[in-house]
Amino acid sequence: MKADCSQRYEQFKVLDTHLLPITNIAIDKFGTRCLTGSYDRTCKLWDIKSGHEMCTYRGHENVVYAVAFNEPYGDKILTGSFDKTIKLWASAKDDCMGTYRGHSGEVVGVAFTPDQTSLGSCSTDHTARLFSINSGQELATLRGHDKEVICLRFSTSGQMLITGSFDNTIGVWDTRTHKLITRLKGHEEEVSNCLFNFSNSMIASSSLDGTAKLWDVRTMTCMHTMESHDDEVLDVTFDYTGTKLATASGDKTVKLWVVHGAIQLLQTFRGHKDEVSKVSFHPSGKLVLSGSRDSTCRLWQTDTGSCVQVLTGHEDEIFSCDFNYNGDTIISASKDRSCCIWRSPNLD
Repeated sequence: MKADCSQRYEQFKVLDTHLLPITNIAIDKFGTRCLTGSYDRTCKLWDIKSGHEMCTYRGHENVVYAVAFNEPYGDKILTGSFDKTIKLWASAKDDCMGTYRGHSGEVVGVAFTPDQTSLGSCSTDHTARLFSINSGQELATLRGHDKEVICLRFSTSGQMLITGSFDNTIGVWDTRTHKLITRLKGHEEEVSNCLFNFSNSMIASSSLDGTAKLWDVRTMTCMHTMESHDDEVLDVTFDYTGTKLATASGDKTVKLWVVHGAIQLLQTFRGHKDEVSKVSFHPSGKLVLSGSRDSTCRLWQTDTGSCVQVLTGHEDEIFSCDFNYNGDTIISASKDRSCCIWRSPNLD
């Protein structure tokens, strides 16, 4: 995967998505479709190439906050809602295939297991839950957190699940026994995100305490604490190789770290005029994308630290932005209710 940093992304489409603000977006693996959830109680499926709405999924009785495709197939969709339920949909039509109940609080995260047989959800009720997709039965209630559980991620094998919570910890769960393996403790404020690297050898977490941490999955201990930010760390992500890490902060910066071998700060990306809430890597690892409350996205060159492009067009805070699998398309979502699609056809 190559990334010519001199090539610019151009605004291709603006999706005027919902009557009320968007809560979350998801892009399918091939970058041909995206999902938007909204305060208007619906989820919508969009054709990225044409910008046309393909489907509207109705049935939730409150805000649709979490949305997900069953990658890599993309033929099923999950929605999680403030109505305390999760719904399963066929992506080709708006028929609900199943409703999963059990949470006593708002559902704020959903994910398919890698083998597509089960789903996971997390909630403000302090729990995560596992459900059988086919039977609709709850397989397990994962109890162990003391406050809201705001994110969850499966390992690539599906045998482990991690959950990030406002209780300052990350829960690590065995999905076969449904038992809590451990709680990773060390953050002094709420966890904002957590995820595995591709090989599942490390877990990264970000926190409102101004730090990000790296955890060794084998020993379940903290390998390193990244303390270079001056404000809350709002997002963290690995590159595709798992050798670099990017952190986004309320201090208006993005930082790039080497996490293979000696862990060290490689670059600090400065230029945003307000807090940075989202960060992602181009598949090549040569570019970093950031989204900010200043209504812009920025593209940064990882080897030089320079900003190579500012993506403007939104009128309010950007809360999500990401590349597609090939890296030739960017989607950004804003509190102005719009999604922007950006394309760089010369990336190969």
